[in-house]
Amino acid sequence: MNKKWTRILLVLGIIAANIGLDQWTKVWARNTLQFRPMESYWNDFFRLIYVENRGAFLSLGSDLSDWVRTLVLHLFPAVLLGALTLYAMFSKALNKWQIVGMSFIIGGGISNVYDRILYSAVTDFMNMGLFGLRTGIFNFADVSIMVGLGIMLPFAFKKDPEGEPVLEEETGEPTI
Repeated sequence: MNKKWTRILLVLGIIAANIGLDQWTKVWARNTLQFRPMESYWNDFFRLIYVENRGAFLSLGSDLSDWVRTLVLHLFPAVLLGALTLYAMFSKALNKWQIVGMSFIIGGGISNVYDRILYSAVTDFMNMGLFGLRTGIFNFADVSIMVGLGIMLPFAFKKDPEGEPVLEEETGEPTI
């Protein structure tokens, strides 16, 4: 199989795996946690608690009108995620790790947008805390986004991608 198709399949495979895991865990949360009290584990380090988030990160935008919320939380992210998917599949400026990281971000983003469109809210159900500090309530799509950002972050501070595989060879074909 040529390298272009290998890259496309890699991107789509990572996106699909992230969406699948996230949606599976959200179905589990809706079926298991929805009408139960919060459960605490490991000396209250980890909590399972069901929440439907009508906004974005930390419920930002949940108080917007339906029309504005649809534009800002449905339409704009869907267009952006589509463009990022094409960029991850075809850009010659990305190395292997950046492609993987961007695919994780896209998968998590698509899964949360899917929830907003289908359920008018994103299902969140995990919370962590240490030394009196707690995270917001999140889901596996949020974990995917953070993993993707973690993979891509080191490349944001590199001036010269020395030692990193280049995606354009003399043939002009993208490589992975």
